[in-house]
Amino acid sequence: MTCASRISLAAALLLGAFTVEPRAWAAAGCESSVPYVSGEGGYAQYRIPAVVRTPRGTLLAFAEGRHTTTGDSGDIDVVLRRSADGGCSWGPLQVVADGDGDTRGNPVPVVDPRSGQVVLVTSYNDGSVSEAQIMRGQVTEAQSRRVYVQRSGDDGRRFTRPHEITAQVKPAGWRWYATGPGHAVALTRGPHRGRLVVAADHSAAPRAGSADTGREARYYGGHAIYSDDGGLRWHLGFVDDSYTGHDNANETTAAQLPDGRLYFNARDQNGSSPGNRLEAWSSDGGETLDAAFTVQPALARVPVVEGSVLQLRGKEGSLLFSGPSVPTARKAMALWTSTDQGVTFTRYRTLSGQKAAYSDLVQVNRSTVGVLYETGTRTAYDTIEFRRIQSPDQGVSSGPGRL
Repeated sequence: MTCASRISLAAALLLGAFTVEPRAWAAAGCESSVPYVSGEGGYAQYRIPAVVRTPRGTLLAFAEGRHTTTGDSGDIDVVLRRSADGGCSWGPLQVVADGDGDTRGNPVPVVDPRSGQVVLVTSYNDGSVSEAQIMRGQVTEAQSRRVYVQRSGDDGRRFTRPHEITAQVKPAGWRWYATGPGHAVALTRGPHRGRLVVAADHSAAPRAGSADTGREARYYGGHAIYSDDGGLRWHLGFVDDSYTGHDNANETTAAQLPDGRLYFNARDQNGSSPGNRLEAWSSDGGETLDAAFTVQPALARVPVVEGSVLQLRGKEGSLLFSGPSVPTARKAMALWTSTDQGVTFTRYRTLSGQKAAYSDLVQVNRSTVGVLYETGTRTAYDTIEFRRIQSPDQGVSSGPGRL
């Protein structure tokens, strides 16, 4: 049963005139809502979901609003809808970063634990060029992928204008560049407590002496960027630069484990190794990897697609992974759990048998986890749905810092 209803334009304008504070659930047992429906609100399609919970309990659901295209380049905005009732209903659509004919996307939000501000990192490219052109080096620097940061100090109601940080985080010679997508991580323990870590990926130009055969995917690699001052200045962390074509770390997500390490999980972009998910750990806050990315065999049934990880609160909290569960198709969104910090995963729950693609995870409260994911009956991108499910750790004490 769905608790969402489409908000009329008049109602949306009325809602925008008031300050909406967090409150109790809008409906007992609320399970599902649909913040984005492709074809509505002036956009042909909504894609690339990301969600974060603010200190006031508000959920911020970000997405790409694609005006006239269903492709990854074109006139694309970063949009947002806010929920004050745990994802049962959503306020009016906001444009956070206007593409103005170009592509702004790959939203990666995180809450700075020191200031409580929402920090949003996004990617940009000229709307007239494609990923393939960028990866082949057939574009200018101005047209290529660039990186921006924005902030909100009022619970996501307003954001600053995008501020470019490309020079801080993109080395010369890199071509493609993608932040996340999905939420970033604020470290809460260890020597780098307070650090903001954004998992990302890139492609590089062919090494000197090698021939570019057109197989651009072989040059993909994962990396991280981080900030130790609440998102004002950024640094390049670890760089996966093997570029062998064996393990092609692509869209990457991260979580901080109970022991303080960072866990990274990445899409394997058509690598020659068996399995479609790669993983790695970092003991120094994302500056380096303890070892190179390797295949996670328990997630081999996930197709080539973005996925999300979330570490639940508490010393014994589970690590969750979300993604489609049919190896050959983007279909049947599911959750897996790990109780050994990512070494092994077990299927927890399948949300639906419908087509499904990208997703992001958020802890709504101690007993509830939210999944913001692309799904539909006609295509996997008909809607972006928010599903509230029981946490696999319900009944397990969260310990200090519980929600």
